[in-house]
Amino acid sequence: MAHNLHSTKKRNYKLKDKMKEQRDIKIEDSEELEKQNAEQNAEQAESPETDETPKEEPKDEKSELELANEKIAELNDKYLRQVAEFDNYRRRVMKEKAELILNGGEKALTALLPVIDDLERAQQQIDQATELDAVKQGVDLIIDKFMKYLKSQGVEPIDTKDKDFDVNYHEAVTMIPSQSGEQKGKVVDCINKGYMLNDKVIRFAKVVVAN
Repeated sequence: MAHNLHSTKKRNYKLKDKMKEQRDIKIEDSEELEKQNAEQNAEQAESPETDETPKEEPKDEKSELELANEKIAELNDKYLRQVAEFDNYRRRVMKEKAELILNGGEKALTALLPVIDDLERAQQQIDQATELDAVKQGVDLIIDKFMKYLKSQGVEPIDTKDKDFDVNYHEAVTMIPSQSGEQKGKVVDCINKGYMLNDKVIRFAKVVVAN
């Protein structure tokens, strides 16, 4: 019986030793696991890039591509609108230009109609007139009225009386000998009046010049 009790105690000691060894192994395994976790955390801290970052890059690139395509579409639409607007403007200008060429003289011709009316009335009076002075006065009034209209349109006659011959305004149709040295190179007669429109010669004065 003493032998059995001794054997039982011996087994109990072995069991305790085994449990202690297992407990020590678990502690060592736990410490090793914590050490590995600490090393992994340190590595992650040193390298902030994670596995999620590469996955987001294609998404960002796709987003930039979509924005670029939207910008291109917007610019293309703006360009097409401007082309359409310019084409409409060009057509409108061409139409206005054609109308101006066709009817540009309407205002000027309408203002001349009263002068024509006066000439026709003067023609009727000439056939019935008994005094030439009355006819002359009527014609003078018509000419004066017509010259006032031309002046309102910027048309002025070129003055030639006692003027030096100037090729910029005069056209010499004939030359006559001068009667004095002072008369040489001057206009002595005007055959057809010249006219200017806003400082531009629209018809040269045809003159006789002394040489």
